[in-house]
Amino acid sequence: MVEAGVKTALAARVESLGGSDVKAGEPLAPLTSVRAGGAAEVLVRPRSPDALVALLKLAREEGLPVSVLGGGANTLVGDGGVPGLTLKLPGDLFPEVADVGAEEGRLTLGAGAAIVRLINVMRAHALVGAEFLAGIPGTLGGAVSMNAGTKNGEAFRVIEAVELATADGVGWLTKAEIPHAYRHSELPPGGVITRVRFALRKGDVVASKAVMDADLGYRKRTQPLSQPNFGSVFTNPPGDHAGRLIELAGLKGYSLGRAQVSPLHANWIVNLGGATARDVLGLVTFMQVRVLEQSGVDMKPEVKRLGDFL
Repeated sequence: MVEAGVKTALAARVESLGGSDVKAGEPLAPLTSVRAGGAAEVLVRPRSPDALVALLKLAREEGLPVSVLGGGANTLVGDGGVPGLTLKLPGDLFPEVADVGAEEGRLTLGAGAAIVRLINVMRAHALVGAEFLAGIPGTLGGAVSMNAGTKNGEAFRVIEAVELATADGVGWLTKAEIPHAYRHSELPPGGVITRVRFALRKGDVVASKAVMDADLGYRKRTQPLSQPNFGSVFTNPPGDHAGRLIELAGLKGYSLGRAQVSPLHANWIVNLGGATARDVLGLVTFMQVRVLEQSGVDMKPEVKRLGDFL
């Protein structure tokens, strides 16, 4: 992996397209919530939809790997870094659109915007329906990709359509055209989420705020939000909770290197400071093995991996 700031042939090629901010060898750990991992070979922030399409065309023509980094939540970057292009869409790449009627409203926001932005715009237009997304870190594109949610709901409950960019251009898909399930969605290969349209309704904004405040209060009491982490490590098995199974296996507070199973919530891994991706991934694997031995449950990680793991 190249040193940060050292211009490479690939970075120069990307810069020649214009319309993007380009950095070679950019460390990615500070851009993830768990604060671990290596650097991007080339980190690119497109400044327009056309620039994004041009980047995807270049990648297709030259066989370059393309990775998308959203808000860095639920994402683990390998210590060996991320080869090719790492795309990070600015939160303000697209203008927000609000189409609000007497009883319902549709909000269209850029995929690079933080999830909390949807909550703020929803409240500003006296809309309700997406309360369960309040407090979830990351971007709206990430919420679509992993069908983010809580026990109270999931993103595709309020998603109406998703816009994707490919090497051939930009177009919309309706919710019905996107297979999705618990913490999962299947998007066309090579597509990058650019905008998301949400279908909400008019409602009691005061009651809506009370629900979100109560949920956020519960999170602060039960989740290690003050430490670097990537949220829930494993999806909940049918009819059970991953945290319960991990705690039953005696792993609450267990450490590997500088990565630790949170003493506050067993389905969270925290970075004690200086943890490597190797530490974190090793701990994830150890948790899987111990739970399988203890309870016979093969737990499925919901953390997205990017790049090369040493």
